[in-house]
Amino acid sequence: MSTYLVVNLLLLGLGALYATYLFNALVARRNEVRNAFAQLEVQLKRRYDLIPNLVAIAKGYLAHERETLEAVVAARNAAVAGLAAAQAQPGNAQHIAQLGVADSALSSAMGRLNLTLEAYPQLTSSQNMLQLSEELSSTENRVSFARQAFNDAVMAYNTLKQSFPAVLLAASFGHREDAAPLKFADTLAIKTAPKVSF
Repeated sequence: MSTYLVVNLLLLGLGALYATYLFNALVARRNEVRNAFAQLEVQLKRRYDLIPNLVAIAKGYLAHERETLEAVVAARNAAVAGLAAAQAQPGNAQHIAQLGVADSALSSAMGRLNLTLEAYPQLTSSQNMLQLSEELSSTENRVSFARQAFNDAVMAYNTLKQSFPAVLLAASFGHREDAAPLKFADTLAIKTAPKVSF
């Protein structure tokens, strides 16, 4: 066998090994994005499930604040719908953006509700409200951590796909579109978790 043939076979073998490695790495990163979104989804669902309890407890005290309560319920329902759409395609930029906008609107509505609740000391000192406040606070922290883990997984996946020479092969392996990080319309909501103190 000639040296030329041996070198060509060696280069072909190395290329095949790299292609196999790259394919597996892209699949692993895409699965990390999906897993991170699933963890985020669990925390967002928990948050969305706690909000109706808060509204139910507050209803008796805030009869004349109906508009505030309805805004929270509507924002919560929009966020649940946004989460369902994003759940179908965790890397889809449009669905993730819609979830971010809906979750920001919910945070804003919750902020208005929190301001309203401060005017009712008997409500804020009730045992049920204190317990719910603690659960919401804990959930907000978990949502922040899960959001960060999701965004980190998206960044690792996109970085791998956009790196040379992976960028030459990623599309042919079925990794065409970049995954989208979870962004929020209200950038302040990212920097500081909403206060849920009653």
